[in-house]
This record gives sequence, structure tokens and C-alpha cells, in this order.
Amino acid sequence: MIAAFSSGFFTSFALILAIGAQNAFVLRQGIIRSHVFWVCLVCAVSDAILIAAGIAGFGKIVAMAPSLPTIMRIGGGAFLVVYGAMRFWAAYQGGHEMKTDGKQTSLRNTLMICLALTWLNPHVYLDTLGLIGAISTQFIGPARLTFGIGAVAASGVFFFSLGYGARFLAPIMKTKRTWQILDFGIGLVMWVLAFGLLRGI
Repeated sequence: MIAAFSSGFFTSFALILAIGAQNAFVLRQGIIRSHVFWVCLVCAVSDAILIAAGIAGFGKIVAMAPSLPTIMRIGGGAFLVVYGAMRFWAAYQGGHEMKTDGKQTSLRNTLMICLALTWLNPHVYLDTLGLIGAISTQFIGPARLTFGIGAVAASGVFFFSLGYGARFLAPIMKTKRTWQILDFGIGLVMWVLAFGLLRGI
């Protein structure tokens, strides 16, 4: 059981470690200390649902709806283009250095963006439904459940560590220039991911 849990934990952790659209958003929210708990919770719960679905066999759904992956790529790519443009515009405008303690985006709007970055991102389906689901097949019975628990635990540990650990970057995020660099970097990540998604259509 320990081997199954460890395998699930480290597999999941390795897959979500790379900076992507969702992680960049969590990082930014953590730096400005805006709705961090809820953002981390939504990401962790979303991953838990997707991991459970992957272990249960999402491949059967794709087999019944072959066009689903293409639809997801178009929707996710379009959203990443728009959100990336928003971050480029924010970098151009600057002035975010004063927003770490001021009025923040509403919880509703923040969670809507978070949900979109999570559920409209085809890569998250490939990782959770595809790869984790495929790897889980090497375990049988209770061991497979333990593998899933380990994968879900890794997701929770990662997102809450990223969200709350990001606040330690706050001291160096006090200047306008630093925020412009961060926003530009996030925008670039969004557009690179969008290009990769739309190119494959």
C-alpha cells in the first residue's frame, strides 16, 4: 500500500510541477494574497475529481465522443489567448505594485477565472484522466484506490504550498517593474500554451 501511495503521490506531483496556466494564476494570487485559500481549494478539488474520473476510466467517454478533445482544445486555446492578452495589457499599464494590500478582484470573478484555467485546459485532462488513469491500471483493488489517494494528496500539497509559499515573494514584488515582468511572463506562458493547443487542431 505504501508503494501504491508513493507512486500516486510522486506521479501526480511530477505532472503538475511544471509552470502552466493554472499554476501561474495560483502563484499570482498567492503573491497578492487574494482569495488564496479558495483558489487553492478549487484547484485541489478539481484535480481530485479529474483524477478519480481518470482512474475510473475516462477513456470510455472519449471513445463515445471522439470530437470532445478537439472541442476542448479550441475552447481552452481561445481562453488562454484572451487571458494572456489581459496579462500583457496589465504589464503595459503597470501599477500593480500597490495592489498587494488594496482592493482585490471579487471572489466570484477570481474563482470563475480559476475554474476556466482548470477545466478549459486540455493538458490537465491529459495528465489526470490520461496519464494518471493509465498508470493506475497497474494496481488492482485497494492498491488502486491507495494510488488515487496518493495522487489527490499530492495535488493538495502542491497547490496549497504554491499559493501560500508565494507570499514570501511579496517583498520583491513591490516595484512596478517587477510586476510588469511577472505579468509579461504569465502572458507569455498563456500564449505559448494556446499556440500548442491550437496548432494541434
